[in-house]
Amino acid sequence: MTETCLTPEERERGTIFAPRFDSAGLLTAVVVDDASGEVLVVAHMNAEALEQTLATGKVHFWSRSRGRLWMKGETSGHVLAVEAVLVDCDQDALVIRATPAGPTCHTGERSCFYRQIELREGEPLLSLRGT
Repeated sequence: MTETCLTPEERERGTIFAPRFDSAGLLTAVVVDDASGEVLVVAHMNAEALEQTLATGKVHFWSRSRGRLWMKGETSGHVLAVEAVLVDCDQDALVIRATPAGPTCHTGERSCFYRQIELREGEPLLSLRGT
């Protein structure tokens, strides 16, 4: 996928998918549970990860820490099956509606967003969601 020169109107209202990758060649992908709408993970995709995701129906990412392409669940079996891919107005971010085949987070939690910030005596501290 190469970046296509589109007018703002074509980019925002047209039918051409022309993802806009940042200077590092990445775009942000927010994966939500298709059934519940819960945010499961926010990660990054390069062109190859996006192509593999669209071709296979399984979510792939570019790991900045590993410096390589990876499919979510490639070792755990907890793949994210794509139900729909939504693109924002300027085509630099995606929301992927997916069905998880198990926990999404590498910690074993259902979602990577299992903690929340609470202020205690004016200091931000982390606590488990719902506790």
